[in-house]
Amino acid sequence: MQRLLWVCLAGAVGTGTRYLLALWAGQRFDTSFPVATLIVNVVGCFFIAAVIQISLQVSGFSPDLRIILTTGFMGGLTTYSAFNYETTSLWLAGARRMALLNFSLTTVGCLVSGALGLLLVRRLLG
Repeated sequence: MQRLLWVCLAGAVGTGTRYLLALWAGQRFDTSFPVATLIVNVVGCFFIAAVIQISLQVSGFSPDLRIILTTGFMGGLTTYSAFNYETTSLWLAGARRMALLNFSLTTVGCLVSGALGLLLVRRLLG
């Protein structure tokens, strides 16, 4: 139960970080391109890979801390980091077909479900 509370707290911090970054990016960059989302996704991909690799290589790195940082903080910041890490791990492990399948299904599935969500809400709300 204590681990769950730490993950939830770290998730809240990650979500707050994302919100503050979106405010900053909105003021800093005058563009219609989703700069804040790009930043959190790229940063999240970097940090989830780094944290997992550190936890695998540094003896004594707490499994609880890994879950708190990856599932909690980076889960609140971005879930793209988990997708990226898993796909990259499959690719590097030689499971190239599985990596491409994961990439394709996630990318197309997210685009389609996002479009369907937008269309449904637009239709319902006018």
